Order: sequence, then structure tokens, then C-alpha cells
Amino acid sequence: MIEIESLLETSSDDIYTAFSEAFIDYDVQLDREGFDKMLKRRGFRKEISFGAFDDGRLIAFTLNGLGLYNGKKTAYDTGTGTIKEYRGKGLAKSIFEYSLPEMKKAKVEQYLLEVLQHNEKAISVYKKLGFVVTREFNYFVKPISEIVNEVNIRADLALHIVDLPEDNMLDSFIDFTPSWQNNNNAIRRSIHDFKVICASHIYQVIGILIFEPKTGDITQISVDKKFRRYGVASAMLRKMLEMNETDSIKLINSELNCESINGFMKSKGIEPTGKQFEMKLEI
Repeated sequence: MIEIESLLETSSDDIYTAFSEAFIDYDVQLDREGFDKMLKRRGFRKEISFGAFDDGRLIAFTLNGLGLYNGKKTAYDTGTGTIKEYRGKGLAKSIFEYSLPEMKKAKVEQYLLEVLQHNEKAISVYKKLGFVVTREFNYFVKPISEIVNEVNIRADLALHIVDLPEDNMLDSFIDFTPSWQNNNNAIRRSIHDFKVICASHIYQVIGILIFEPKTGDITQISVDKKFRRYGVASAMLRKMLEMNETDSIKLINSELNCESINGFMKSKGIEPTGKQFEMKLEI
């Protein structure tokens, strides 16, 4: 008999096993270290995460993060999956419906997720559950060997690796509110996984690039509007590529209509790989 329960008493090993089995047919697989890092960065909390169990075996799950987002206590869908032989039984919907009263008890105000735009089946389910599309995102993935980044760093531009600045500094240049997994809280949860490149001009900070060397993930990149087309972003990118530990880079969840990011990426020969919807449910 299949039962739905909280994951509070479920071991991390069992959660990872179910996750690996549910996503076994995906192109990119996460090893245990990568899985644990993903959960930490996204604020995973067992007490508001739920699963379906068949004779004690975790067969479907929704792993949720918890934190503040736009000033509201928010649950974030870090990963929803079902083991292949149990798909088509509506387990994800059942888990979600079970979780809502528990979310309310925890005083969660909204539920947030992202979904690939070509996943029409999932989008349809989310809309039936009451989610609405709040934003559209591009994501970019590119092998380093195919990136165009010939740049001469100006003599009056200095680059430094620094500690993470305060939020007011991080937010001062950015053109849109970062998504859950890229926002300042997510970075601080996993700060030891990131490097922060700071660009300055006559001791004034004019650009920041935050990235994860092990994955090539650019989490935030922003330049003071007064210094755009000054080669700042290109210089920071070059510095990043020197420090990167993988053969590609990625930039996930850039707002669809952000002309500064789109133009910069295009200038480097990096076109969008795909698109996602951000969806939200008020609880």
C-alpha cells in the first residue's frame, strides 16, 4: 500500500537513492556530493518535504527549500520526481495536496518553482493546482572552447577575488531580482562553493561576478550602468575562465527580457539553450 508522509524521518541516503532512480533517464546525473550541495544551496528542509512510500521504499517525492523570497516566507520546489515504474499514478499531485495543510501549519505564505517551458505536461498540472506564471527565464550553457572572449583589460580596471559583499552592494547594479537558487541567501548558504570577482575603477566597485568553479555556474553578473560597454563584464568573464574547473559555463534563470545579459552573452557567441517559467502559488 502506498502512503504519503513527511520526509523528516527519512535518511539522506534513502532520499538520494530515490532521487537518482527518479532522474536516471536525465542527461545530467548528480553524484552524492553534487546532490548534497544542491540541497544546501536551495535551502532544503526535511520537515516541509514529502514523499510517497511503497512498503517503506521512497518512490516519489517533493524536496522543498524554505526561506524568505521578496519578503515572504516561501517554500521552494528543489526537486520533484517519481521512480519510473510508479509514474502515471498521480503521485506528484497527491504529494502536493498532502503537503498544503503542512505548509500552512508552518506559516509558509507562498510556494515557488521553476519548470522547463517544453515540459507542457508538468506546466498543465501546476496550473490546475493553482500556480501562475510570474516570470520567464533563459538559461545558457556553452563549452568554454566555443566562447568568444578576446579582450584587453583596460589599465584603469582592476580585478580582485573578494569576500561576498553586503546585499546592498550586490543589489546595486543588477537589472532583475535573482531567482531562488541565485539570490543572495542561496549564495550565503553555500558561500564556500563560490568565488566572487570584483571589478573596480579608481577604487570604486563597478562590477561583480559570482560563480561556482566546480560547475562553471555563473550565479550573478552585474555592472554599474555608468560603466557598461567598458569591457568590465568581459574582463570578469576572462578571469572566471582562468579559474573555472570544468570545460563549460552555464548561466541559469536570467530574465527573458534582460537586454544587458542577452546582449553580453550573444557577444560571446552564447545563445539561449532553453527557457523556464517561474511559477508561484499563494498559500
